[in-house]
Amino acid sequence: MAALGAIRSALFVPGNRLDRVDKALATPADMVLIDLEDAVPPAQKAEARAGVAGYLSQGDSSRVLVRVNAVDGDLVEADLEAVVPAGPAGLMVPKVQSADDVERVHGMISAVEEAAGLESGALPVIALIETAMGVVNLDAIALAGAGTGRVHTCAFGAADYTLDLGTSISASGEELIYPRSRITLACRAAGLEPPLDTPYLIDLKDLDALEIDARRAKQFGFQGKLCIHPNQVEVINRVFSPTQAEIRFAAKVVAAFEEAEAAGQGAISVEGKMVDKPVVDEARRTMRLAALLDEQD
Repeated sequence: MAALGAIRSALFVPGNRLDRVDKALATPADMVLIDLEDAVPPAQKAEARAGVAGYLSQGDSSRVLVRVNAVDGDLVEADLEAVVPAGPAGLMVPKVQSADDVERVHGMISAVEEAAGLESGALPVIALIETAMGVVNLDAIALAGAGTGRVHTCAFGAADYTLDLGTSISASGEELIYPRSRITLACRAAGLEPPLDTPYLIDLKDLDALEIDARRAKQFGFQGKLCIHPNQVEVINRVFSPTQAEIRFAAKVVAAFEEAEAAGQGAISVEGKMVDKPVVDEARRTMRLAALLDEQD
């Protein structure tokens, strides 16, 4: 997770409401995601673009991502020309539907980087999957992203996805099982970081339902979740962080396995649990994540 670190939570802020960015950065969200796409009315796009570029240029943007407009539209090039030289931590590109989209946005960003004297390929991208076509082409999208070295991971947008399919988001989430499974598998197979799950949209005040949805996403293999309200951040961070009990157990597993391995022993048990290589690998992953989160905090 070198490019952007661990992202448990990414909190959206409208690009035309820059007064909210500092407030968002004051939350424990791992990333703040300034939105130039859906949150900004067409008449305000140019003003918001310039404002975001100015904001990024003034201070530390290490926790700030920017969602530009869709790669197949007529606004994305102006977005990239304004935002990329201003130094965001990364970009989110919406409505990615094919490997060609990945290649195209990579080329556009690379051209801006070269013109601005920036390191080519250094700015990471999160590819947002929001349509049936995007889900169908996920393998190609993820592989193209890995091939360019540009794409850090993918993210899932359920609102536009269900709109595309003519259905709606339910509390139980059965309609999202397939795309959630596909996106986590595609990212893993391509060697990308685990993806980010869709925001919870049904009831912003229902934090219990949010926690259930976040735990469901964690079981699918997501590393974190997009947020649309500050009150969602704490719950999401907690769900996607290892508990102290999990960290202690992981340390015991690794220590016991290494001791047994040095003694020439095979399978062992720790606190009644059978320990073999997959269990040890999972324990080491838990410890790496805990250490990374400690560094970020």
